[in-house]
Amino acid sequence: MRTANSDCIIAVARSWLGTPYHDQASLKGVGCDCLGLARGIWREVVGPEPFPMPPYSRDWGETGPCEVLAEGARRLMIEIEPAAASPGALVLFRMKPRAIAKHVGLITSTVTFIHAYGRLGVIEQPLSEAWRRRIAFAFLFPQR
Repeated sequence: MRTANSDCIIAVARSWLGTPYHDQASLKGVGCDCLGLARGIWREVVGPEPFPMPPYSRDWGETGPCEVLAEGARRLMIEIEPAAASPGALVLFRMKPRAIAKHVGLITSTVTFIHAYGRLGVIEQPLSEAWRRRIAFAFLFPQR
């Protein structure tokens, strides 16, 4: 499977900047959450979503035996080692120790990433060490 162009992915992600936060939504300029942002990037870069998204919990501290988000991404995307994540990579964050990975962002440079975050909406911010150490999984978008 070939990967999509990282410059295109980043440009699409940046076109979502300023979109307000809205739980379980995925409409550019209207509202989205972190997964909705990833879904929107997918639609613009790869094509239609392959299946409807079931409802999901916002609990970043959720624990369990199943990494639902990572397993879903593995079905559609190209998994890479988190340490190999570079601009254009979708990363999944584990926000609390022993919790499942439930936050999604897109790396835009060696020092920045874009994500949808609570009251802030879609923002680009520094990929600080605090964020970097929370990366649990990384994926590349397939080419259309």
